[in-house]
Amino acid sequence: MLQPKKTKYRKMFRGKNRGTAQRGNSVDFGEFGLQATDRGEFSARQIEATRKVLARSTKRMGKLWIRVFPDHPVTQKAQGVKMGSGKGDIKEYVVKIKPGHVLFELAGVPETVAREAFRKAGHKIPMKTKFVKKGEEA
Repeated sequence: MLQPKKTKYRKMFRGKNRGTAQRGNSVDFGEFGLQATDRGEFSARQIEATRKVLARSTKRMGKLWIRVFPDHPVTQKAQGVKMGSGKGDIKEYVVKIKPGHVLFELAGVPETVAREAFRKAGHKIPMKTKFVKKGEEA
């Protein structure tokens, strides 16, 4: 499971997720990419599920890049705990996704295989995505 090794503070505020991606919005490493067209939170479990689908559907040919890392802790209080008495325990780590961010990249596979792999992977991702080629991102 992806999570930070060490952080200065264990718990964070939720914060805002406004605007569009200014960085990480182009295909830099591979030939094809999966770009978010919506905003949301992408958890470490969802990233791992997506990675497994991509590995299976490409038959581990070519190379896969994961362009996101879950560094934001999400807390949740235990069930049946009364209001107050501080912030809950860390439940999971997420990455906040803005529209335009490239989530995954593939290289060394035919375009048809990459399209199908990213189509299947899109079902594991909690936001809308689209297939992009290197140099064609908007």
